[in-house]
Amino acid sequence: MSVQTERAKTAPGTAVRKSGGPPKGGPHAKRKGTSGNLLPYVLLLPALATTLVFLGWPMVKNATLSLQNVNRRQLIRRLTEWTGFDNYEATLKSEEFWRVVGRSIVFTGVNVILIMGISTLVGLLLARLGKKMRLTLQIGLVLAWAMPIIAATTVYQWLFAQRFGVVNWVLDKLGWHSMADYNWIGSQFSAFFVITLLIVWQSIPFVALSLYAATTTIPNELYEAASLDGAGAWKSFTTVTFPFIKPFLFATTFLEVIWVFKALPQIFALSEGGPDRLTETLPVYAFVEGVGNQHYGMGAAISLLTILVLLGLTSYYLRIVLKQERDEL
Repeated sequence: MSVQTERAKTAPGTAVRKSGGPPKGGPHAKRKGTSGNLLPYVLLLPALATTLVFLGWPMVKNATLSLQNVNRRQLIRRLTEWTGFDNYEATLKSEEFWRVVGRSIVFTGVNVILIMGISTLVGLLLARLGKKMRLTLQIGLVLAWAMPIIAATTVYQWLFAQRFGVVNWVLDKLGWHSMADYNWIGSQFSAFFVITLLIVWQSIPFVALSLYAATTTIPNELYEAASLDGAGAWKSFTTVTFPFIKPFLFATTFLEVIWVFKALPQIFALSEGGPDRLTETLPVYAFVEGVGNQHYGMGAAISLLTILVLLGLTSYYLRIVLKQERDEL
C-alpha cells in the first residue's frame, strides 16, 4: 500500500516536469526555420551571378567606354583618351538624336497598338474555334513565332524585292501596274510600312497565345449569366472577358513596348536605317554611330541614353497602370 501511495504521489510531479520542460526539438526547429528562410535566396544566387556576369559586367564596360574617345586611331595605337561626359554632351546637343528619339517613340507606339489590337482579336478567335481549327491556327502561330528573326527578315526582303518580289508581282497582276518595280525601301513611309508589318507579324503569336490562355480561366457560368441578362457579344466582352484578361493585357503590353523599342536586326537588315537615315531608331542609331562610323565611345553613350529613354517610357506606363488599379479599388 505504501508503495502504491508513493507512486501516486510521484506521478503528478513527473507529469508537471514533462509539461513544463522545453518543447521537443526546440533548438533544432528554430535552426531548421532559419535555414528554410534562407533557402529561396540561396536558390537565386546562380541566376543573380549569371546576370551580373553576362549583363552587369558588359554594362560597366559600356559605361567606361562611353567616357572615352575611341576610334580607329585609338584602336590601332592602343591609346586610352578619357573625355569625361563629352560624348553625352555632344549627343544631347545633337538635333539628330532628338529626332531619332521622337521617331523611336512614335514607331514603338504604332507597333504596340497594332500588335495588341490584332493579337486580342486572334486570341478571342482561338477561344471560339473548334478543336481542329484551333489546333491548326495554334500550329501556324507557333511556327511563325519560332522562325529566327534574320530568317523572317530575309523572307520579307524576298517578298518586297523591287524587281522579283512577290508583292510587286501580285499588285501588278491585280491592275496596279505602277507597282511592278516599286522600291519599298526607297521612301521613309514605305520602308517603315514593311518593317512594321514584319515586327507585328513576329509579335502576334506570343500575345495571341497568352491571351487565349487567359480566356481559358474564365468560368462558363459567367457567360451563361450574361446571356440570360440579354448581353450581346460586345457586352459579354466588356463585362466578362475584358476584366479577366486585363492583367494579361497590361503585362504583355509592357513586354511588347520593350521588345519593339529595342528592335535592331529587322530594321538594319531591311533598310540599314535608310533612305538617308530616315528609318533609324535609337538602337540602329547607336549601332551606326558606334560600329558603322567607328565612334565607339559615342555609340556607347547613345546606347546608355537609349536604356534611360526606355526606362522612362516603361516607368510612365507602369505609373498609368498602377493609377488605374488604385482607382478601381
